Formats: sequence, C-alpha cells, structure tokens
Amino acid sequence: RALATKFSKGEHIAIMAPNIPEWVVMEFGAAMAGLVLVTVNPSYQPEEIEYVLMQSNSVGVFVLPEFRGNKMLESVQQVSVNCPNIREIVSMADWSELMQLGQDQSIELPDVKPDDACMIQYTSGTTGFPKGALLHHKGLVNNAAHVQSVVGLAAGSIHLTMVPLFHTSGCVLGTLGPVANRHTHVLLESFEPGLVLELIETYGINGSGGVPTMLVALMEHPDMQTRDLSSLRKFSSGGSPVPPELVKRFVDTLGIQFVTIFGLTECSPVISLTDDNDTIEDKAHTIGKALPNVEVKIVDAESGQILPINAIGEYCARGYNVMHGYYQMPEATADAIDQDGWLHTGDLCSMDERGYVTVEGRLKDMIIRGGENVYPREIENALFEHPAIGEVAVVGLPDKLMGEVIGAFIRWAPGQQVEQPVLFAYLRERLSPQKTPSHWCFVKEFPMTGSGKIQKFELRKMWEAGKFS
Repeated sequence: RALATKFSKGEHIAIMAPNIPEWVVMEFGAAMAGLVLVTVNPSYQPEEIEYVLMQSNSVGVFVLPEFRGNKMLESVQQVSVNCPNIREIVSMADWSELMQLGQDQSIELPDVKPDDACMIQYTSGTTGFPKGALLHHKGLVNNAAHVQSVVGLAAGSIHLTMVPLFHTSGCVLGTLGPVANRHTHVLLESFEPGLVLELIETYGINGSGGVPTMLVALMEHPDMQTRDLSSLRKFSSGGSPVPPELVKRFVDTLGIQFVTIFGLTECSPVISLTDDNDTIEDKAHTIGKALPNVEVKIVDAESGQILPINAIGEYCARGYNVMHGYYQMPEATADAIDQDGWLHTGDLCSMDERGYVTVEGRLKDMIIRGGENVYPREIENALFEHPAIGEVAVVGLPDKLMGEVIGAFIRWAPGQQVEQPVLFAYLRERLSPQKTPSHWCFVKEFPMTGSGKIQKFELRKMWEAGKFS
C-alpha cells in the first residue's frame, strides 16, 4: 500500500541493496502493487547505475545509502539529473517512514494478472553489456515451486540464501522457493565462505545453493574441517558449468544430496536439473532432464533442425518460464526467441536417449582452431581434476595462422603450484593433442560478474592487451 501511494500499476521501480530483509519485503510489495521491480547490483558505479535506470525507464529508486564503501545513495543522486523519468529516490535507511505510508487500509491495490511483467533482471554480462530480461509472475512463481518439488527439501526445513537477491538465483530460487515449501529463510547479506559455514552450524541449515566459485571457496576454507555441517542435506549449484570433480569432492566431503541446476535469467531461471534418484555420474556430468511443463530440444545452430541423440548443438527451451523479451530491445529479443516461442540459450549441449542433457560449452565460447571445433568445458574439466588447480577458464585467443588457439587461465589452489610442463603432460595423457593449450596464463583472481561467473571476454581482452606476456 505504501508503494501504491507513490506509483501506478505497471511503473518500473529500481532497488539497489545487498541481501537485507527489506529487499524481500520490497519484492512481494512491488508484486502486489503491480509494479515492475528493476534489480541493481549494489557494487555498480555511477555509469552502470545510470545505464540501468535509463534503459529500464525506472521512475523510482530504493537504495541503501552505503555498502562496503560504495556510496550508493550518493551515486544515485548524482546520476538522477541525467534520468528525467526518476521522480522518487527513497533511502532504505528510512524504511519505517515508508511503512507508515501504507497504514491506511483503504488504499486499494490493483488487480495483478499472472502474465503481467513484474521484474527486469539485467543479464550477468559474461559476453558483453547487460540486457534487461522482462520477467513475469507466472514464470517466476511456478519456476520456484517446480524447482523445489524436484529438489525435494522437506516442508519446514531451514534454507540459507547466500546468492545475491539482485539475480534470479536469489530472489526466485532463494526467496520464492522457500516460501513455496514453507521453509525458514536465513538470508546472508553478502557471500563470505567462513560466515556461510558458521551459519550452517548455528542455524542447522538443511539446504542451500550457490555458483561453482562459491563451492570452491567453501571447500578451500579451513573451517570446512571444523564446523558441524551435519544438518546440511541438499545443495544445488548452477549458473555456470559445475566441474564434475568439484561435485564428487563436495558430495564425498559432506555426504549430502547434490543437485545440478541449469538455467538462465531469461528462463526465470531454471530449465533443467538433476534429482535424488540420479547417479553421482549423472549429477557430475549432466544437467539432468527438463523441468515439468518445459520443452527442450537440441538443434543445429545454422539450420535450426533438431539433431540426433548425442549430437552436439544449441540447447533451446520453450514454456511458461520464458521471458516476455529484452526490455526495449526488439532485435535482441528476436535473436533470442524465435517465431515458434523457442528461446535459444547459446549453450552447446547434447541429449541422450533418456532426455538427460550434457553441456559442452557456449556457442560464443567455442574455439575454432584451424577450422576444427574445440569445446572449452572438456579441457576445463580435465584440468580441474588436477589437485593443484583451484579454478580454471579456457578461452579462444586470436592467432594469425590458426585463427584461434587455446588459452588456459589458471588460479592455483591454496598452497599449491606446479610447473607448466607438468600440466602440459597431465593434459596430453587425457586429451588429444589439438586440445592442448598453446598459452598458459596464471592469475591470482578472475574477473567476475556480480553473480560469480568468470568473464571470459575480459580474460581475452587482458591477454590481447599484453597483460600475460
């Protein structure tokens, strides 16, 4: 009701804050007031904030004054002079004042339909500048409920949300999911592996989820060996390919049920996942089967024809969970969603006779070395099995003779390091010669998106700029 005093149904309002309880209240309040919630990464700087506010046509901004040294309210006020649509800037430090506006029970709320737009989520930008996916109630609510039904964490369990609320993994799977199954929701303000382990022990957490980089950080933290994690029964991971060796290591260490999830913001976000009945091999090497009421197919990226079983092609999805489109980007929308309603994910996958899908890589990540297709994920998985490697990203690098050659970017595991010839020999024992990297680059940390995905295009730019010479 407080929001309804300031905004009309269908208007866009932005929220810029870390994982705080008020964020969750805003999510439900905006939905009931018929508003479209625009999510803003709390690490964004003025130029990025201005882009999102302008591109989304936001008329209001709800912002925490400061987080981790980032003066967010100051930045919003600074760029608002360039955003003519902005008429309200509300500090979330003044939350009680906002709530007072909603005390009048005579304020009427609008009639909200399942197909109404309710959120604009900006894609993570692993391959460039973000686009705003326009999502709807039907997609978000049902996707969260369907994922919970497959994951199977019992009603009344305790769930820890450690992924950011400004992404669908947090505000859909981590928020609407627990509500759908009546879970207690423990909200972590911002990911910190030691604190995650402390919270699991303190609150008796039964289930949680995170991107692979979070799993790596948890496994590498010294408290992993000393905290009581016996309450944890389920853990899900996705957002970027989960290395099979990481799945096995995590399951062996904790003795829990692991769920591999595959999706993207444009699909609200989940398309397919594994379940409890799947073998550890399927959980480690596949992304399972499609969710209920979602269609999937593997097609030739050029012709669009459906490919035979086990052939590699582009993974496409169709169903209730597909976005309305990219906000005010008709050409980008047409590129993503074809005339028959199929969303083209850009992911290279294969499907077996059971309907289980294996991710082979990204269309844009695929390396064409001397005319031959090379899939980075196969090389990444092989390298990740080496105990000295903490994280790895394989990237196509420009080459005058071959067109592209393979570059391996490696972060060592804590206290580990080996010579490059050792890795070369290790890989040659496992893969054919043309899949061996020509360039080996070592990093202390990777350039990441706000949701914890490695930005491969940034690695390529850094290499081209001579930072690894």
